[in-house]
Amino acid sequence: MKHCFSKDLYRFYGEAGEPFLKKLFRPMELRYLKAFRKANAAKFLPVKAYRMWRLMRLSNRTQIQIPARTQIGEGLYIGHLGRVIIHPEAKLGKNMNLATGVTIGMENRGKRKGVPTFSGNCWIGTNAVVVGNVHIGEDVLIAPLTYVNFDVPDHSIVIGNPGKIIPRHNATEGYIENCV
Repeated sequence: MKHCFSKDLYRFYGEAGEPFLKKLFRPMELRYLKAFRKANAAKFLPVKAYRMWRLMRLSNRTQIQIPARTQIGEGLYIGHLGRVIIHPEAKLGKNMNLATGVTIGMENRGKRKGVPTFSGNCWIGTNAVVVGNVHIGEDVLIAPLTYVNFDVPDHSIVIGNPGKIIPRHNATEGYIENCV
């Protein structure tokens, strides 16, 4: 838990770590991430129950809804407070950037029934929606207001509704900073 949260902190503040004054006035996004990591790591039932309760309270305050059982790699960065919804069975790799309004959800029927899997180093823009049993590759930028219900190869930009894939080497260059 501490290792993952230290990587999350690195994504926020860089190599210097979390300055003391910023630790005292920690942003709500970081408070939520710390509570998520603690709830995710808890094994002992009374401790897990308390951590889940704490996560639920912070979820009500921040409007971030990431269930404790969601598998998320190190280096998660949530850019701003606001509605972020992630399905509990979704799998997110490391160095993920989530903007306000992101929804990562399940498709309930059809050939893509299921939830998304992200390789990592992905930047997901404001109000983007990713649904279904799809695989999002490494180094992918999903533009704001984009609807994705198809597989996206590595090194791509997805833009529009319906989404259009634009191959681009270093697609997230300048968008994802302080990678771990």
